[in-house]
Amino acid sequence: MDSLIPAEAHLAVMAALFAIAGAGFLLERTRIGALLTGTVWTILLAILASNFRIIPFDAPAYDFVFAYFVPVLIPLFLMKADLRRIFFETTRIAIAFLICTAATVAGALLAALLLDLGALEAAITGSLTASYIGGSVNFAPLTEQTGLAANEPALVSAIVAADHLASAAWLGILALLPGFAWLARRFVARDHTGGTIAETGEASEGRASALSLGLTLTFALVVVAVSDWITAMIGMPGLRYVIITVLAVIPATLFPNQMAKLHGGFELGVVLAFVFFGAIAAGANVPDMISQAPMIMAFIALLIAIHGAVMLVVGSIARLSLPEMIIASNAAILGATTAPALAAAKGWKDLVTPGVLAGVLGYVIGTGIALGVYALLS
Repeated sequence: MDSLIPAEAHLAVMAALFAIAGAGFLLERTRIGALLTGTVWTILLAILASNFRIIPFDAPAYDFVFAYFVPVLIPLFLMKADLRRIFFETTRIAIAFLICTAATVAGALLAALLLDLGALEAAITGSLTASYIGGSVNFAPLTEQTGLAANEPALVSAIVAADHLASAAWLGILALLPGFAWLARRFVARDHTGGTIAETGEASEGRASALSLGLTLTFALVVVAVSDWITAMIGMPGLRYVIITVLAVIPATLFPNQMAKLHGGFELGVVLAFVFFGAIAAGANVPDMISQAPMIMAFIALLIAIHGAVMLVVGSIARLSLPEMIIASNAAILGATTAPALAAAKGWKDLVTPGVLAGVLGYVIGTGIALGVYALLS
């Protein structure tokens, strides 16, 4: 059955994607909507829109998003990723995040050992590892490099739907953990209510202008173009996202003051990420998901459960506080956009900015680590 907006109506499909992303942002600002986060709302709205045949399950506009939005949003997120600042100004949260990263890898490998996902097990495990080291921004490069996006679009949509539903459930669990006194007693007690809550992203540093937005987009496009030129020259297209990451963090680390003057990149990257979530979730054919996703859902549940157990045990031994581990886990599983929001909501004012930086660290290291998991299982 044809959708209300046909797949050939490219601008109309793109407009629908941006409208869905905008609705996700708006719902996140409501008291009830904030419980799920804008990312999850965008995913759910896109699934509803496609399954009620308002937008198509597949369209050239989606392919455009996958081909151009995904590589461009990576340097937009990384253009302020000063590695010296991440490691030296937020040492404890960086350590907590690395523990959570190791917990994700352990969960992925153990889940792959305990459950059989068939011939695509390495690709699925690698993609989910990427998603749970910094959030869904790292998911797209892995689905491209493993061939899932091109060869198994229905399966990718099922994974995305199950992934984000599980992520939303984990976010709720993280918010509840401080209320368990028996758990809190096993962690070092630190007061995280000091300091002031700064706005996340660029807004705290200055206002975006036409000039800063233009230069920001130029930077992102140049990084992607140069990366593609390098990969073509060396004949290794599989290193595309690794090279994009390296080229983006070099100026951010060497020239942090100059890069700090480019405002609006983070917000623009979040917008593109939301549109990407909508585009990939629109392909989630619910009947197909029900038939294909049960094992995927079990795999994700096991991965996150192992992640949670490992990060809590190791975090306690490493004498980190429970709030630090919660925000680090949030940054790992859901990314830089939700970690500071949870920190602010819980009153942990001095974990707001570290939450953003931990998520950015996930963008930097997530793709490379996930590719390693994929190669190991392959």
